[in-house]
Amino acid sequence: LAGLRGLRKLSLSHNELGAEGPGLPPRLAELGRLEELDLSFNRLRRLPEGLGRLRHLRALDVDHNLLPSFPAALLELAALEELDCSGNRHLGALPEGIAALRRLKILWLSGTGLAALPEGLCQLSALESLMLDGNRLRALPAGFGSLQRLKMLNLSSNLLGEFPAAILALPNLEELYLSRNQLTLLPSHLCQLRQLRTLWLDNNRIRYLPDSIVLLHSLEELVLQGNQIAILPEGFGQLSRITLWKIKDNPLIQPPYEVCMKGIPYIAAYQQELAHSQPALKPRLKLVLMGLKDAGKTLLRRCLMEEDGQREDVGSLEAGSTQPRGCPGQQQDIEGGIEVMDWTADAERGLTFIVYELAGDPSYDVIQSFFLSPGALYVLVVNLSAYVPQHFYPSVGYFLHWLGSKVPHAVVCMVGTHADLCAERELEEKCLDIHHQIAQQEKRDAEGLQNLVQQVDEALGQDFDLRCSSPHAAFYGVSDKNLRRKKAQFQYLLNHRPQILSPVLPFSCRDRCQVRRLRDKLLSVAEHRDIFPNLHRVLPKSWQVLEELHFQPQAQQLWLSWWDSARLGLQAGLTEDRLQSALSYLHESGKLLYFEEHLTLREYVFHNLPRLIDILNVFCQRDATVLLQKLLSDAHIDELRATQLHHYVEGFLLHGLLPAHVIRLLLKPHVQSREDLQLILELLEKMGLCYCVNKPKCKPLNGAAAWYKFPCYVKNEVPHAEAWINGTNLSGQSFVVEQLQIEYSFPFIFPPGLFARYSVQINSHVVQRSDGKYQIYAYRGKVPVVVSYRPARGTLQPDTLSIASHASLPNIWTAWQAITPLVEELNVLLQEWPGLYYTVHVLCSKCLKRGSPNPHTFPGELLSQPRPEGLTEIICPKNGSERVNVALVYPPTPTVISPCSK
Repeated sequence: LAGLRGLRKLSLSHNELGAEGPGLPPRLAELGRLEELDLSFNRLRRLPEGLGRLRHLRALDVDHNLLPSFPAALLELAALEELDCSGNRHLGALPEGIAALRRLKILWLSGTGLAALPEGLCQLSALESLMLDGNRLRALPAGFGSLQRLKMLNLSSNLLGEFPAAILALPNLEELYLSRNQLTLLPSHLCQLRQLRTLWLDNNRIRYLPDSIVLLHSLEELVLQGNQIAILPEGFGQLSRITLWKIKDNPLIQPPYEVCMKGIPYIAAYQQELAHSQPALKPRLKLVLMGLKDAGKTLLRRCLMEEDGQREDVGSLEAGSTQPRGCPGQQQDIEGGIEVMDWTADAERGLTFIVYELAGDPSYDVIQSFFLSPGALYVLVVNLSAYVPQHFYPSVGYFLHWLGSKVPHAVVCMVGTHADLCAERELEEKCLDIHHQIAQQEKRDAEGLQNLVQQVDEALGQDFDLRCSSPHAAFYGVSDKNLRRKKAQFQYLLNHRPQILSPVLPFSCRDRCQVRRLRDKLLSVAEHRDIFPNLHRVLPKSWQVLEELHFQPQAQQLWLSWWDSARLGLQAGLTEDRLQSALSYLHESGKLLYFEEHLTLREYVFHNLPRLIDILNVFCQRDATVLLQKLLSDAHIDELRATQLHHYVEGFLLHGLLPAHVIRLLLKPHVQSREDLQLILELLEKMGLCYCVNKPKCKPLNGAAAWYKFPCYVKNEVPHAEAWINGTNLSGQSFVVEQLQIEYSFPFIFPPGLFARYSVQINSHVVQRSDGKYQIYAYRGKVPVVVSYRPARGTLQPDTLSIASHASLPNIWTAWQAITPLVEELNVLLQEWPGLYYTVHVLCSKCLKRGSPNPHTFPGELLSQPRPEGLTEIICPKNGSERVNVALVYPPTPTVISPCSK
């Protein structure tokens, strides 16, 4: 190397120069014209002697090595402008002499174990970017404000308890990162940072934002999630340039959480509306009753509501029934579909519960998850007279997993019904057993997640090179960035476990004391500000009036047109341009449905949720007798027509297929015209319940009957898809092409109804599809794809969902092109389940070709990483002699959404 006298740039990164052996060439310092030197990821414990003689060196990268201290030789590099020492965990401190590096513009010191900074650092007057994240800093030096050219400062993941006042003296600061510290207050003069474009303050303990934050007019990124902010300052909507906005996990009441999550324009509309009309406090809380069929939910609900002298609407019928439900004196819990109603639990304080009673029948799985949302109180009901400890998981554990995956940190009250049918000792033993088994399940889940965090920490403790050295290594090839994301995901799941209140409350409708005790318990929990801080959310009076106008008794139609809703808006004092934000809030808070981004549905407002739920209940009904009763209710149907309808019902219950005109018959009297029917079908397709089988891409059906497929009803199998995915054709011969398969594993729970909804979501991407109960065989263009769901075969095996395709090796990009949109659709759908733990893997093509029952898996995070330069093959650990082409593990471009990117 010493002979390369004119060399200006040298990269030796990701080698083994720090290992035993000759190491770095001693004459490296003779490369007098060197301007850029990269020695990162080499496990170096020292730098070459004479390094300080490189007088022209402008950029030096020594990150992720094992340097025990800051090398003194670096202080001689007077021309240095960029220095990266990140990832040297034992660096510990900086010397005062660092002030000698007067030309330094960029300094990276992330994760170097710094507990304090020297005053000498404050003399680096040319410094523009300073990375200090991942250290142990509690304060900044007094002279830090001297860094007048500083544009970017990262102090995330430190121990700062107070906002460093010296930062306010940095007039040119454009990016400031203070995530994951211990901040409680922000300075009132924050507006002095007039050039600030990026401000990250997530995961602190901030309770208030200063009013002056609204004067940061250049702000483009503002991240506040994971704090304790309840109220945003007046005029916050002026921050119109913000494009990256994160606010979740805050107890927001003004504006309400639902408004804040929609973004700055909606906050601006809310605050303007609040200025137009009086603020209104309307305490309303969603109360969700869930549990097995015959758990006693209906009876419990009626007893609670009758205790207040309220009687439910007799028009609320059991799904498929023509009679009102039974009276409260009955001991049998009559379960139908899903029901919703209001319950004014405390008239004096105006506290109203919006009560949702979920069905206990798995037939309703595909729609029930829509009704699980944050900010609700969940009552998990168990029939104590029928409960046995061996059935804990289906009675209790399953519901906690389901709820926890959809609503992290959900508030759950356990209620045991039919207590009057149990002896006193039996009652006590069963309640204690449920309480004990809940604690055991929570402990197992938490320990499992903690083990995963430990595995990620161990992987992060290794050099990236070591993780890439062997496919046997844990998290093979996964970047540090993706590992940190993965760890953050696990920590989120650990920190947002379900909040299960007290032991099981025994309940009997015959015991009025128990009824009152449960009612008082629900009220006290609802009004506990630490549990439901957003109960007392502040709304503009006009929004509250609009809500009331939409739910007037005379508004019995299933939906309103946009113009009908706008007329109600005028009565509430809302002009047309202010109506959109109000409807958006009512949609986000679950009061009505308004799909503002859907081309067709945005012209309508679905305000009558009980009637809409009645329609959804129809398509979860699996009783042929009830369905036929609906279809044959017309007295003028002849025998031939009746026979035909019988065939339609049989086909529906077996294959999930129905023509549009039969759907119209099922939905009487909700649907009066063809336009009504088309709108309902658009809505069902939007919700993922069905899709049109024979809808042309660009022209109408010209009078032909439109057929709709409801995937949740499909019972038949697709054997040729099973053979295809196992690597053989129907004659049993192995394919000569290469197989590509991405597999999702769900160790705790597979979201109920997910496969059916996913089947609908991908319909626009595929053609010539053939559906089975657990498989979809289709084409993307001319490339075949198979989507398969495999339920767990035992407690130790996870549920899996896989997406596969195949092509010859030179054309494997076509297979990637085929499955990528399907993977992206699944990832978007899974974002509805923020508390769900799942893993993604790319299956080894060689193992699949051999028909291995346990193919080797590569981490799914590789899908979001660029293909390593120079890497062409990877050894399959299952068979050391076989090599897998890298094109079968990495997509051509890292466009697939990573499972941890959410």
